[in-house]
Amino acid sequence: MRILHLSDTHLDRSGGPDADGADGTAALRGLLAELGHLRDLGAVVVTGDVADDGSREAYARARELLADYAGRRGANVFYTTGNHDDRTAFADVLGIGHFQPETAYEGAAGERAGASTVDGWRLITLDTLVPGKGYGRLDGGQLDWLRELLATAAPVGTVLAFHHPPVALDVEVQRALGLQNSAELAETIRGTDVQLILCGHFHLQILGRLEQATVSVTPGVVSRIDLTARPGTERAVHGPSASLVHLGAPHGPLIHTLHARDPRMGETVYEADEEEMREVIGRLGPSAASPT
Repeated sequence: MRILHLSDTHLDRSGGPDADGADGTAALRGLLAELGHLRDLGAVVVTGDVADDGSREAYARARELLADYAGRRGANVFYTTGNHDDRTAFADVLGIGHFQPETAYEGAAGERAGASTVDGWRLITLDTLVPGKGYGRLDGGQLDWLRELLATAAPVGTVLAFHHPPVALDVEVQRALGLQNSAELAETIRGTDVQLILCGHFHLQILGRLEQATVSVTPGVVSRIDLTARPGTERAVHGPSASLVHLGAPHGPLIHTLHARDPRMGETVYEADEEEMREVIGRLGPSAASPT
């Protein structure tokens, strides 16, 4: 099975560029046009920050653009929430993020997770959103639900998809704003048939491991982070990107990054200095009193 993995589309109500000149709608349209040659897709998976402003208009536009693209290829689209998303608006337009889920979870705070089977692969989306914060967390109810699902193996294997990566580079903002209870997730999937974890959030490509599973973090659609910037700072540049995942292949999963052509490719969207990054981490990261 082949999965087109997108993340961080950051669409908004207006459908135009933001104050920094980043335009999620134009980036997504451009990327899908560049990927018009792709066929034989089993699924399109969008791992969060679908909307930048949490508006219903943004979710409706994402659904329209991606349903048309995936539908022409006989594939369904699966969505997860990210830290910029609004659970209520997301649910009103996209439900739990599955077209026809086989099973679903809904938590007390509105967390939504779901599972579907595609070509023998079980695809499970999870909700790592912590409202008002940039970091992610999986609530105990979701982990219990996931543990119960994984007690029975899928026909071929299981793929998890969620926004906040459980792995990070040696970058302070990634450590502060990633998944904060990755050890609990590791314990939950240990020895199960989970083979792949798809995430976004960091706006750049990372490959890692969590227990027996490969972790793949895909670059953002609206922008990507340029790690050639000075340590402690952050620079985002134009250049819509996605990942193509091939499951079931020899030596798989095979994953490669797809970069759409863009007349502004590599041009700066924004730059944040060390003081600005410390402020972001302090405001959006976990506080000393937060559970970890």
